[in-house]
Amino acid sequence: MALGARGLTGAVVAGAGLAAGAAWLWRNQGTVATSRPVNEWTFTHMSVLMPVDTVPRSARPRPLARREGALEGFGYAFGGRWRTLDDLHRRTHTTGFAVVHRGALVHEAYPGVFASPDTRFQLFSLTKSVTSVLVGIAREEGALGLDDQVVSHLPALAGSAYDGTTVGHLLDMCSGVGGVEDYADPDAPVNRFERAVTGGGSVLDVIRSLPRAAAPGTAFNYSTLDTQVLGQVLEAATGEPLARCAARRLWDPAGAESDAYYFLTRGRPRVALGGGSFNATVRDLARLGLLLARGGERDGRQVVPAAWVERGRGTGLPHLEVGALGDGLPAHYGYANQWWTLGGEHRAFTGLGIHGQFLWIDPVADAVVVKTSAWPTADDLERDAETVAALTALVSWLDARG
Repeated sequence: MALGARGLTGAVVAGAGLAAGAAWLWRNQGTVATSRPVNEWTFTHMSVLMPVDTVPRSARPRPLARREGALEGFGYAFGGRWRTLDDLHRRTHTTGFAVVHRGALVHEAYPGVFASPDTRFQLFSLTKSVTSVLVGIAREEGALGLDDQVVSHLPALAGSAYDGTTVGHLLDMCSGVGGVEDYADPDAPVNRFERAVTGGGSVLDVIRSLPRAAAPGTAFNYSTLDTQVLGQVLEAATGEPLARCAARRLWDPAGAESDAYYFLTRGRPRVALGGGSFNATVRDLARLGLLLARGGERDGRQVVPAAWVERGRGTGLPHLEVGALGDGLPAHYGYANQWWTLGGEHRAFTGLGIHGQFLWIDPVADAVVVKTSAWPTADDLERDAETVAALTALVSWLDARG
């Protein structure tokens, strides 16, 4: 049946409205996808939204023993009040949570709407710590060294601000390249990078456009693009994409029970994000944490060099010590080897991702805590402070009870 003039006009207007809405959604997809409550779905369904490269589960999954009752009666002080784990989960939008102590899973919870033991969670910058582990293994194999020049592995960056930067500079976020990682600034390098990843643009062009801000090795500047470069150096040095590198060197020997994956750029050639696109289950992250808490060893096999694990607990560089990272960063963190250091007698360390992702490792207490979250904003100093207070208290509670 043919449309009348009025009906045709209405259809045209409606079609134009849909087109405009689709264009707006495309331009603002990052904002929509990371805002609550949508982000609870987004952070557990990245494989629906982006192309991916799978990291297969281990051929020899590592069983996790269970021990009940270890956290019965636990609470923590924050904001002048005594709080419980349920308070932590509610106040900091926890989606998945697991605690391993002395090799046993003593607590597991999935408060997230779409969360379960089988859910792969988007880990954002916690990916950086995984990349560091892979670099350490590849270095032990002789594929690359800390003093290697970036451009010796990535000639396409010759003449860019990364010309003169070493692998060691990238690991400690001291490349001297780029500006402040400010998710609220649409023109910040990290946001231009995100638009290239999701919009089909050139990641290489963004990296090459970054200015020199300081001499390499002299100042800390947290930068996702540094780790993107590090991941691409690793791929070039090993001759393998990140997913295959991770599967063979880490996921299989660590005993992962589930497939993980990296999401890839929409533009071609497809590129995994060494600084932010790893997705895995909470339990498998706990297995990774347990491996590192035990000095990189599993069942008599040295999977990760012990010295590399130690490097992630602090390098002794004054500008990377706890409290020395500069304005805008919490004083309870230092930095080393793509990990956030916590200092103190135990020299615990943690991987972090925006929106509240944590892999907390205390080798002295032989304790690991995994927390995935869906914070309303990328960074939240108050929720970070409460999480740090809670996890510090939790590990102390376990350590005191043996």
